[in-house]
Amino acid sequence: MKTTFDIAAVKADFPVLQTQVQGKPLVYLDHAATAQKPAAVIDAMTDFYRTGYATIHRGVYSLSQESTARFDEVRAQIASFLGAKRPAQIIFVRGTTEAINLVAYSYGRPFIKAGDEIIVSEIEHHANLVPWQQLCLEKGCVLRMIPVDDAGVLDISAYESLLSEKTALVAIGHVSNALGTIHPVKDIVRLAHGVGAKVLIDGAQGVGHFDVNVSELDCDFYCFSGHKLYGPTGIGVLYAKYELLDKMVPYQTGGDMIEFVTFEKTTFAKPPEKFEAGTPAIAEVIGLGAAITYLRALGSDAIAAHEHALLAYATKSVLNIAGLRIIGTAPSKSGVISFVLEDIHPHDIGTILDSENIAIRAGHHCSQTTMKRFGVPATARASFGVYTDYEDIDRLIAGIKRVKEIFS
Repeated sequence: MKTTFDIAAVKADFPVLQTQVQGKPLVYLDHAATAQKPAAVIDAMTDFYRTGYATIHRGVYSLSQESTARFDEVRAQIASFLGAKRPAQIIFVRGTTEAINLVAYSYGRPFIKAGDEIIVSEIEHHANLVPWQQLCLEKGCVLRMIPVDDAGVLDISAYESLLSEKTALVAIGHVSNALGTIHPVKDIVRLAHGVGAKVLIDGAQGVGHFDVNVSELDCDFYCFSGHKLYGPTGIGVLYAKYELLDKMVPYQTGGDMIEFVTFEKTTFAKPPEKFEAGTPAIAEVIGLGAAITYLRALGSDAIAAHEHALLAYATKSVLNIAGLRIIGTAPSKSGVISFVLEDIHPHDIGTILDSENIAIRAGHHCSQTTMKRFGVPATARASFGVYTDYEDIDRLIAGIKRVKEIFS
């Protein structure tokens, strides 16, 4: 695999990064919320709408057949990208949130019963916490929590002590969106399977930053959102082991997911069609395929090495600023730095940086349990992508110093 790429050429691939505000180039450091889109993705979707658009699976005419073929090719492409054994294990959804809700409904409601236990971590995104809370309320099962230490690292010993014959499901983020902590998901899966539990991995912050192989992880479910993978919004992926998909109930019903319908009875199609009711987001699937092609050309090893080097440089730089404290200092991290600055609210930090055309995120990052764990109402968060360079980090450091000057 490639271990380097031309960052200047990559930056040039993203049209929005060529824009300026009051003569200042955009520094985009909110990748953990959503990624910017390369021209290859924008062009693929535009070309599809201009020259190739038709609904899929239903038309006998050539345009529909060609559209169907392109759609199915992306499913196979994603299966290969994730290391899945077959394309039928790939379900198209609107994003990670819908994928998790689909599992909670289609697997959780039929197969998790009163008295069973579901384990999550203390620092989950709300999308991987609230659906399980609601399922526990409905079914009478129990939600357990894996604590983290002061660095934001999961307490694996505590996790092992939570596991028992009552554990039905473990739902864990691959990477914490609020802290950047990379969890040891392979070990988490192995330990859960030791007591017969299933495992769902929220991969929204994992895929696109390093190589992910679901077959090697042996997870039961894995999901991610296209828009965090340099693709469009409104499209995401749920991977699941086929034997689970085969026995799960449909999340939605309607057209294109049936086998046979009468007034008395309906039989459903096999996966993946069983979980894809209605006309899908066809152009968005095409865009997601273009994003994956783009990332594969860069190489997962090169992307991981680039972001690791940026994280080391940025961490060292921000720690030289008096009064700044990083929240989340795990030894294994993705390209995320969450921080607080003396008595300055993160929203004020974000607003002043915006005046310098530097985009960061400020708030609780849809993880209020994380903020509670670390005793802060919110953090400022800078997060990196393939287009982030050292000059962007230097601009961030200068901007934070400017914040301090204003509040001094």
